[in-house]
Formats: sequence, structure tokens, C-alpha cells
Amino acid sequence: MDGIFGSTGVWFLIGAILVWFMQAGFAMVETGFTRAKNAGNIIMKNLLDFCLGTIVFVLLGAGLMMGEDALFGLVGIPNLDLFKDFANYDWSNFFFNLVFCATTATIVSGAMAERTKFLSYCIYSLVISAVVYPIEAHWAWGGGWLSTLEPLFGTTGYFGNVAYIDFAGSSLIHFVGGISSLIGAIILGPRWGKYLDANGKPTLVRKEAKYVRAIPGHNLTIGALGVFILWFCWYGFNGAAASDMTQLAQILVTTTVATATSTVATMIFTWIKNKKPDVSMTLNGSLAGLVAITAGCAVVDVVGAFFIGAIAGILVDVAVEVLDKKLHVDDPVGAIAVHGANGLWGTIACGFFSTTTGLFYTGNFTQLIVQLIGVLAIAAWTTVCMIGLFQLLKHTVGLRAAKIEEIEGLDKHEHGLPSAYADFTPVPLAAEIIEAEDIPAEAMPALAESDAPAVSEVAAIPAVSVKTEGAAKLSKVVILTKQSRFESLKQALNAIGVTGITVTQVLGCGVQKGASEYYRGVKVDMDLLPKVKVEVVVSKVPVSEVVSAARKALYTGHIGDGKIFVYEVEDVIRVRTGESGYDALQDEE
Repeated sequence: MDGIFGSTGVWFLIGAILVWFMQAGFAMVETGFTRAKNAGNIIMKNLLDFCLGTIVFVLLGAGLMMGEDALFGLVGIPNLDLFKDFANYDWSNFFFNLVFCATTATIVSGAMAERTKFLSYCIYSLVISAVVYPIEAHWAWGGGWLSTLEPLFGTTGYFGNVAYIDFAGSSLIHFVGGISSLIGAIILGPRWGKYLDANGKPTLVRKEAKYVRAIPGHNLTIGALGVFILWFCWYGFNGAAASDMTQLAQILVTTTVATATSTVATMIFTWIKNKKPDVSMTLNGSLAGLVAITAGCAVVDVVGAFFIGAIAGILVDVAVEVLDKKLHVDDPVGAIAVHGANGLWGTIACGFFSTTTGLFYTGNFTQLIVQLIGVLAIAAWTTVCMIGLFQLLKHTVGLRAAKIEEIEGLDKHEHGLPSAYADFTPVPLAAEIIEAEDIPAEAMPALAESDAPAVSEVAAIPAVSVKTEGAAKLSKVVILTKQSRFESLKQALNAIGVTGITVTQVLGCGVQKGASEYYRGVKVDMDLLPKVKVEVVVSKVPVSEVVSAARKALYTGHIGDGKIFVYEVEDVIRVRTGESGYDALQDEE
């Protein structure tokens, strides 16, 4: 085609570049929804998905997908035209299919996160990019049997002009990634501590699991930013192959409507079910809508996009909970529900909502039958390949990381990375560094004469005045309360003359052991809640007045108002002046 559209157009390549940038979104979603100790490992996996996939797609995958039909349209012939006819090769289609291939491989990373050997994951990535994805993508996008169904049902076209619909990859990419995720997660097993047996002890055997433990991700902000990046890039994912400006605009609208509807549907559904809208699940709802509309974005209208998105938003939450609570399949980021369940739903939905061939618009079941044939064939091929691959990895190089590696974090053991967040890594004191590195004393810089304290200054340090019997009583009041009540408490203490306070951010709970909440549909017993610890030592101001002011500032009548502890203090010493007891607590002015 001519112009900016078509297989050689500028927009076609810009869309492909947006699909490449989806790698950043996937990396951020997976990192945010998992624990900090595995962040570096996850980033490496998402980076290597594309890099390893590029190499094998060049060598083998591109030929299997884009080559001339063989074996009744089941596979393309790897003719190596990419190397033999460099000047005339279809580079636009090659790059376009390459970035889609990388997306398929990346999906599995989230479902198998936090307990997979890095080497095994790299081998998986090579295989799916070299063989699994290229062959099934050839069926529909490379001119294979699924694009016409003629090799199976005769050259006359048993289904007439009705062809399999998957415009941008709900089944060829996302459904394949979702099935691979499901098989990988089952064979790999759950994360340590995710499921507990009848005695409350961690178990890796799904049949023994009686209780489900929520393992929240460490950075919801990163996860949310990843979702926004994916949504933005999805306009290229769905719209890159548009034939003209009108079709591109329609694709952008249906993609937006389905995604927005899915997001709202997930929020409302979790709000009704859990009494509060679930943030992480709602983010999954956005991705579910994007996946579901991908197959039919160019053939459905706004009404169809609305219903596809609404069902996707509910389906993703139901699928996550069934997998987690009923089947005990551990998927940290919801990849199976988002990509597997909704890739399937979005592909089948074309049989209902296609404006030209769908059941609801024509009353004809043909398109629906074609869609079912396609997803069954794709599911069968992917299942056989992935079971064989993961079982082979499990019994050769090993699939799962050791228990100690999982508990301490894959960053440390797989990559020698103490933390992906270096500023939060404990840093030893200077004296400890000197001792550990055995730096000779003469190597240390000499203290300049001007920096040394004068003898008179040292001698001027006042002597300590030790508290004597009969002196004023000293009391320490410790107040534990909600972070939101701190400003009211500070003002109340200041009003009665208590200005010297120490404030600490702490975690804790009372006898109620914290309020129960839900994370991705699983009840979380919040044993440790964020609190503020305020400490004051008083002498002049009566303790009873401090306690009374604190109670008035903190009281709401609800659980969680806090506790007040009162202690006797033996003595207080002001370092600068040497004053002690009552005098050390008073304002000198």
C-alpha cells in the first residue's frame, strides 16, 4: 500500500516502535507487583526477552513465520532470504513481527516471577521466539491455513469468505502467552509461603494448600506507571496495521472505549465484593480491556467495544481469584488472567460482535465457529510445546531457584546485586569500613591544625550536675497513634507548653492485630500498621495535663486511636551545658 499506512508506511513503523516500548511497561508492571528483592532479576528478564528473541528470530523465527507455506499451511519455509537478498527483503514486516514476538515471550515473565532460575528463563525465551510463536503466527498472519481454512476444508472454502479474525494478536500473542504462563506456573510451583497447609505451614504442593497468603507488591506507583505506558503503546500495538486514517481512528476509539469500560467494571466489581475498590486489580482491569479488544479492534463498533471491555473487567478478577484460591496457581502479576483468559475472550468475542460477520449482527454462527477452531488449534500447539519445554528444563538444568535463593532474593544470588535500590542498602560506618578493608593508619589524611579543637575549648565543657533527692519528678510520656492524627497531637501539646518532642515512624498493632483488608481478592491480616510514635519528657507540665491533651486530640471513638504510656525517668542531662533534671528540660530564655 502507498502513503503513510500499509506494510511499508511510516505509521506502520512508528506503531512497531511503540510496541517495542511496551517492554518498559511490562518491566514496570512486573517489578511493581512483586517484591523489591527481585527487581533486578525482573528487569534483566524483560531486557533479555527482546535481545535473545531478536537473535533467534533473525536466524529461524522470521523464516518459519513469514516464509513460503509448507505442510498444508502449517509452517513457513526458513529460506534465509533475510541474509541472501538483503536489498529486497521486506524489512518493515520483519521489524513489525519481531517486536510482536518479543511481547509474546515477555508475558510469561510475570507469572513465573520471584522463583525461576535465570538460565532456564533465558532458554524458554529463546525457544518461544524461535519456534513456538513463529509457527502459530504463520497460521493467521503469514498466509497459513488459519487465514483461509482451505487446507482443512477444501479449496472451495467451506466457510465462504469468513476468515479467522485476530487483527492485532489477542490469541496469537496474548492467549499464547497466557497458556505458557499457566503451564509454567503449574510446573514451577508457587512462591515459598504463598500457600499454607492445614497446620499453617508453607507448602509447595497445591493439593495440600488450605490457606492463601497475600504477598503484596513493593511499589504500586511503578506498577501503575507501567500500565499507563502499556495503554499508550497499545495504540501502536492495535493501530499499526491500519489501512487508512479512518480505520486507524476507529481502532483508537474502540481500544479506548473497551479499556476504559474494563477498568471501571473491575473497580465496581471489586468495590461491591470487597467493600473497597482494589487498586492493583483495577490496574489489571485496564490491561484486561486492552488485551480483549486487540483481536476485534478493527471490526467491532463502539457498542461491541463496550461489552467486550465490561466482560473483560469482571473476567480478570474472577480468573485471578479462581486461579489463586481454588486452583492454587501462583501468578504474582495476574498474567494468566489478563492475557490468557482475556486473550481467549477477546478472540471469541469477534464471533459475536464483528459488524460484518458476527452473530449479533448477522444471525450467522460461521464466524464464531471459525474463531473457536482457531483458538483450539493455537491452544493445542502451545500446550504441547510448553509442557515439553518446561518439563525438559525442570529435569535438566532445573527450573526453580533454590529455597534460600528465593527467600533472600534472586537479585542477590542470580546477579550479585545486594539491592536494586542502592540508597536503601545498609551502609557500614566509616570505622567499620576502615577495619574491614584494613586501611593503614598512615594512609588516612592528617587532621589540619586549624580543625583541631583548642585545649581551652575542651576544658570549657561544663561538669555534669547530678540529680539529688527531692528534685522535681521527671516523667516520660510515649504516645502511639495514627499518622493522620499527628498534626492535631502536636498542636495540642504545643498549646500546653510541651515543645520538646521526638517523633518516629513505626509499624505496630494493638490487641486487635490490625484491620483486615484485601489484596487482589485475598484477605490480608494487617498485623503491622504504620503508626507515629511521639515521645516527650516533662517535669514542669503535669503528666495528667499531657495525657488529657493527647486524648482530646486523638479521640475518635474507633479502634486505632492509639495508646499512651507513662514512665518514670531517673535523670535528664543537657549535653551542651551539663544541666540535669528539671533544669535540663527548661527553656533557657
